[in-house]
Amino acid sequence: MPPGRRLARGVCRLLLSLDMMPVVEFVPERGRRVDVMALGRGGEIWIVECKSSRTDFVTDRKWPGYLPWCDRFFFAVPETFPRAILPEEHGLIVADDHEGEILRMGPERRLGHARRRALTVRHARHAAGRLARLETGECSRGLRAG
Repeated sequence: MPPGRRLARGVCRLLLSLDMMPVVEFVPERGRRVDVMALGRGGEIWIVECKSSRTDFVTDRKWPGYLPWCDRFFFAVPETFPRAILPEEHGLIVADDHEGEILRMGPERRLGHARRRALTVRHARHAAGRLARLETGECSRGLRAG
């Protein structure tokens, strides 16, 4: 399993323990794919960007475009990651493939109602579609399709 997927697995386990429902490789809009998006009981939306190495962080500069699509934004990194290079104004999760821990809660930036509703519906359809494909054996269409 690639390092980023291992991080996402630990992040998802952490989010589930916080009653946040995660979806891996979620597309909030055409041309953007976030590593993990989670939906909370109160409708809050978190995005977690998994960075497995220093090189992964410095070469992938797409993450600022994810900020308008969530209430809170986090970086998830392995224990050995050089955390000093990460922007301090965002949340921080340290994770491995078994678990994760929030070291810093990012500030809340509330989404507008229309965007929240659209993302919530998209999240629900995406998750339900994945489950239906698993249950019906239609995985040939791919679990990433929403």
